[in-house]
Amino acid sequence: MSKNKYLFPLVVMASLFFLFGFITTMNNSMIDFLKDAFNLNNVEKQLPNSFFYGAYILSVPVGFMINRIGYKNGVLSGLLLIVVGFFLCIPMVAMGYIPFLGAVAVFAVGVVILQVAANPYVNALGPEKTAASRLTLTNALNSVATVIAPIFVSMLIVNDTNDPKAVQTPFGIIGGVTLVILLIMFFLKLPEIKGDEANEGGAVKKYKSSAFKYTHVWLGSLAIFVYMGIEIGIPSFFADYTDKLGLTIGSQDRIDLLKYYWGGLMVGRLIGIFVLQKFSARRILSICAVGGAVLVAASLAIGGSASTVAMWLFLGTGLFHSIMWPTIYNLALEDLGPHAKVASGVIATSVIGAAILMPIMGAVQSLTGSVVIAISFLFIYYLYLVFFAVKGSKIR
Repeated sequence: MSKNKYLFPLVVMASLFFLFGFITTMNNSMIDFLKDAFNLNNVEKQLPNSFFYGAYILSVPVGFMINRIGYKNGVLSGLLLIVVGFFLCIPMVAMGYIPFLGAVAVFAVGVVILQVAANPYVNALGPEKTAASRLTLTNALNSVATVIAPIFVSMLIVNDTNDPKAVQTPFGIIGGVTLVILLIMFFLKLPEIKGDEANEGGAVKKYKSSAFKYTHVWLGSLAIFVYMGIEIGIPSFFADYTDKLGLTIGSQDRIDLLKYYWGGLMVGRLIGIFVLQKFSARRILSICAVGGAVLVAASLAIGGSASTVAMWLFLGTGLFHSIMWPTIYNLALEDLGPHAKVASGVIATSVIGAAILMPIMGAVQSLTGSVVIAISFLFIYYLYLVFFAVKGSKIR
């Protein structure tokens, strides 16, 4: 495939990154609203993360499925489930919290399928040395969606009555838009990419018999697991942390402030497109992990003595979190050839980190009565990412 032929499929994939970025962030941005709407405790309010990210447990079988049916059919399947899930939410939210979360799980499976299909596809759309830059490019559009999603939630869903039925019209809109995308995608032609291409010398590369035999795939999977605790941990505990800082901020304003966190991810990914063409993904991931840890530590150290500064330091971590996902994914998929689709499923499974780590941190907060202790778990996650960047990502 010539270089020019990569452009169109890359644009198509970028649009899908926008879609699942919007859905993912919207789900997380609704936590504070759902807590009030359904009168939830600190553990129950994290269940949207559990139901949504818990769907990633299906990533490995999804990887095998995509390996069998191809990228395009995988994308169509994912879009269809997203449409069904959002339309199901309309009646289910009136039936109660758990039925609503059941419908959320349906469109979550659709997002999982898109994730598993899109990441290795983008990784393969060009030279291996610029794969991290391409993933960062598509994730930049994903970040645009993450900035828009909290605004969407605060403007169209959050209301003074805390009525859970407020999600019905916005969810219907999202389902309708996704249906249009599904119909468009059905008529598009996406080239299939094989993983057994030859190297520069003309010889076909030799690979191990299975994706499961590559150590860096497993260590990369764990890196995604802890990364989810970092990315989702900041917005999930933002409301309680601002209360701890003594800041009087309304529910709608708190959701609106999250756009600065997600905006940091967007800006960082735009910068990362160029930075990753000059520096290695390992070096950049190490720097970002250390930088994020420093900002969280500074925020906690300042605390109530300079509460506004502490809040902005906390939100500012988005800049360092920005290119963690694409760099981890790229390093974990490095040199896998025909095993990339299945390996993507293995790695994507670890997105359940958000489903597991958030309730654990919420339970710690409830048991200790301290949101600071819960947030301190982030330092463990940052430390592991440094290890993965320096040593764990090396191919064995």
